[in-house]
Order: sequence, then structure tokens, then C-alpha cells
Amino acid sequence: MNNLKPSTQPPSWMKSFLWLAFAVVCFHLAYASTRFPAAGLLILGYAFALVQLADQPTVRRAFYFGLATGYLCYAPQLFFFWHIFGPAAIALWTVIAFWVGLFAAMVCGGIRRWGSARALWLVPMVWTGLEYFRSELYYLKFTWLNIGYAMPAGFSFLGGGMYGVGFLVFTTAAVFMLILRRSKIALAAASLMVLLFLLAASITWAQKLSPPLYIAGVQIEFPSTSVLPKVLDKALGKNPDAQIFVLSEYSLDGPVPDSLKQWCREHARFLVIGGKDPAGTNDYYNTAFVVGTNGEIVFQQAKCVPIQFFKDGLPAPRQEVWNSPWGKIGICICYDLSYTRVTDRLVEEGAQLLIVPTMDVEDWGWHEHQLHSRVAPVRAAEYGIPIFRLASSGVSQAVSRNGIVIAQTSFPGSLDILSARLRLPGSGTLPLDRYLAPLCVGITAVTLVVLLFMAWRESRLRTKG
Repeated sequence: MNNLKPSTQPPSWMKSFLWLAFAVVCFHLAYASTRFPAAGLLILGYAFALVQLADQPTVRRAFYFGLATGYLCYAPQLFFFWHIFGPAAIALWTVIAFWVGLFAAMVCGGIRRWGSARALWLVPMVWTGLEYFRSELYYLKFTWLNIGYAMPAGFSFLGGGMYGVGFLVFTTAAVFMLILRRSKIALAAASLMVLLFLLAASITWAQKLSPPLYIAGVQIEFPSTSVLPKVLDKALGKNPDAQIFVLSEYSLDGPVPDSLKQWCREHARFLVIGGKDPAGTNDYYNTAFVVGTNGEIVFQQAKCVPIQFFKDGLPAPRQEVWNSPWGKIGICICYDLSYTRVTDRLVEEGAQLLIVPTMDVEDWGWHEHQLHSRVAPVRAAEYGIPIFRLASSGVSQAVSRNGIVIAQTSFPGSLDILSARLRLPGSGTLPLDRYLAPLCVGITAVTLVVLLFMAWRESRLRTKG
């Protein structure tokens, strides 16, 4: 069992830099998978290289290597931050990269203190705990570039959700590490854990699907209110059987005007449109309004998580589903779709379809739109419900309940029309990782406290000695 103890010979600087380079290359190739879907599997190479890189002689060195890896992975992918935030983007890239550095430091600390066999069991739990915390729980939460978004959308279902995919990927990386260290018992146990998780996640229940709902929408950025009825007339002319029409977030600079209410009455159609619901004198709620066939507002939902550092309104005071004539429809606005803690509540309320009015500014560039377009297929596959995501520009999508994009628009695609017939299932379900990820956050927090306490105690003993 000596080979399971911490390395007596620390990896050379050259070897460490080679692992860093391998991790970065695998990460960027994996995120090229919008054009080459199979490339998403290279995220396994990123995970394995990161675990190898964490096996450094000191925790500090592991942290810096992890930080550098995170920075070289995230900054190029999020270079559009520079166009939005200017030099402040450097701080945001560093914040996101910090979590990779913390992961490497914790894995290194565990290996140094408890040996590889015990510490590597913590790898998938620590990764999942940190990924869930930085994505969902603290102020600068940011979900893009997670492991689950790199893989093809169907993998989010097989892994029990997008965080479950990350758990399985890093479990696989730990298993390969154990293979290298010849721990047959640990290898067998880890393999059994992966198989059980995959089996549980792959269980599906047959559902009766409703007749198809025909939805259409038009991409248009910062439009004049006066042109919107004409835009809708054009969409209706091309989709005369559409029952619901959708326009993007911030299509209106205020509530729904009478001209659009009159359009809904004349054509007996429903309209979902983004606008502003005033809140006091100087503030508002970023709201999606549903105008009924009688021209009245039949439902509205404010944005739950306004974007940090933007003038994006107040957080929604409540979250409900629209009891439409076709079933329960959840409406979330733009970036809300990125947060599982927002969309989970809609599914728990019985949502059978998600409609997502989105503002994706053309000036943010093609790559930003491509990254954003990864979210909807993953969500649809996780919950087993279809999604209709209509953006102001870029890549609007209609996604089936199994995560397959059945229709999409181009970039920038001004006045592109998106239309699809979507079949609503009886209900959606939460994936397994919604229970696993919070547990991993707790385990990660306890592990971090224990490692910090042990380091503090040793430092104190050295000082006294």
C-alpha cells in the first residue's frame, strides 16, 4: 500500500506545466462541441489533468496551478466580458478561476494528509460542492462553463442533471488516478458507485403527451413599440396556426401598450412579451407579460435573479406558473434559465413547458450567444420538458423534452422567426443531482474546515516549538 501514500517525489515543474497545458487544451476543445458534439467528451481529459495537477508538494503550489488553469480556461471563453465590463473583466475572470484553484488546493491538502486512496474519494464531492456553490449560492453566481454544459445535452440526463455530470466526470478522473496507483478495491467500489448512479438516473417513466402546441416568435432588438404589431403580422402570416407568439425580454420599455392588446383581440392569439412593470417612482420589475385573446393581461412573471452590475430591475417577489389552456407553462426571463434553483421551482409547481424571453445583445458577439445557447438543451433534458427560448438576437431555440434542438435561428438574425410544435408531457421531474449537489456542498464545507484547522494547529505547534 505504499504506493497509495502521498508522492515522496514531487512532480517536476515541467511535468506540472504539461498537465496544465493538457487541461487547458482539453477544456477549449470540449467547448468547441457546438460544431463537433463528440469533442465534449474531452472534458474528461480536463478533469483527469486537473486531478493530476493537484498532486503537488505544497497546497500553495497546487492552488496557484489550479488558479492558472482556471484563468487560462475561463478568460478566453469569456473574453466578451471585456467588451461589457472593460478592465473590471480581469477581476471577474479571477473570481471564477479562484474556484478551480481552491479545488486543487483542497485535493492536494487531502492527499498530503490522508493519502491518495482516501483523498481521491473526496474528489467528485469537492468538485460538485464547489461548482454548485459558485453557480447557485453566492452573490457572484455564474453557471456557464460548467462541466455539464460541455457535454452533449443528453448526458445531463444520464448523469442525473448537469451537476451530476460533473460528479461522474470527476469520479471517472479519480478512478483513473486509482488505476495508476493500483488500488483494486477502491477502483471496484468507485466503479460500482458510478454504475448505480447511472442506473438510477436512467430510469424513466412513460408519460402521456398532449396534442402539439404551436408557438412562434420573432427576434428583434430594442424595437420601437409602433413596429411590433407589423412584426407580429409578419410572423402570423408565416405561421397562421400558431397559438402563442413570443417577443424577447425588454421588447417594451414599460407595460404592454393598447396597440398590442388590440392585436391579440383582433387575431385571437396569446402574446408573451418582455417589458417593465413599474415599482415605485424610480424602479421596476423586469417582467414577461402574457396577453390573452381578450386583450387583457392574464399572467405576468418578473425576473427572479437580475444580472449583477446591470440595471435589471428588482428581484421577483414571487414565482408562479401560468395555467394556460394547454397546461401549466413556466416563464423565466433570460439568465434565470441558467439557475437551477429558479427553474426547479417552476418544475415543482408543475410546469410542462418553459417559455424564456431573452435579451442577448448583438454587440456581445457570436461566442457569447453560442455559450448561452448551451443552457436550454441541458435544462430540457434534465427536466424532461420542452423549452421555447426567444432571444432579441443570436440563437433562439425550440428544444424538445429530451434536449434535442428542433428549431433555431441564426446570429445576429434580426427579424428571424422561430416556430415549432411542442408536445407537453404530463409533468417534469427534478434530476438526482438536485439532492446530491447540496449534500456535496456540506461535505466540501466540512472538509475545508478540517483542512484549515489541521493547518492552523500544525502552524501553532511549529511556532511553539
